[in-house]
Amino acid sequence: MDNTVGSLTQLQKSIVIGSLLGDGYVRRLKGRKDAFLEINHSLKQKEYVDWKYNVLKNLTISGPKIRLGNGNRVAYRFFTKQIPELTEMMGMFYVENKKVIPYIELDPIILAIWFMDDGSRCRESDVYLNTQQFDIDDQYRLLKSLKQLGLEATLNKDKEYFRIRFLKSSIPRLHKLISDYIIPSMKYKIGL
Repeated sequence: MDNTVGSLTQLQKSIVIGSLLGDGYVRRLKGRKDAFLEINHSLKQKEYVDWKYNVLKNLTISGPKIRLGNGNRVAYRFFTKQIPELTEMMGMFYVENKKVIPYIELDPIILAIWFMDDGSRCRESDVYLNTQQFDIDDQYRLLKSLKQLGLEATLNKDKEYFRIRFLKSSIPRLHKLISDYIIPSMKYKIGL
């Protein structure tokens, strides 16, 4: 599965796309040709950041670092080098500096990363992807991508915004698709 695609392996590409669906972002510094990826999570998710770093290590200059954020937030993050493939992904995932959803074909690894970034479980049987940052058209595009993996989901209004909620009948399939890729410290998110 680690076939190289440009300077990214297939696994790395799936992790980058899953991160872009979730909490990761790509940006390009003014005057620079290529973009880089930033992985930035709470220090509580150190194991997860370290796992992403180990897979993307050859694309970085230095390891994850702790950074004090707004309020009491302590972030743990790293950056990749600037590479052409990330510039291409930036062109797909950003329009006028706003993150959008292009047509993408999900795979179980992309879905697992996206779930570890933005998934949540409420009560015992409600499983969500917190997609509130995307507009309705983008969220419908995501629903179609999930359907291609055999997953049925709908949009659920969370206060004033919508997010994706998996139908109860699809939760066993979701578990089957992603459970092998969920790292130990994140298994609580899916009830494993």
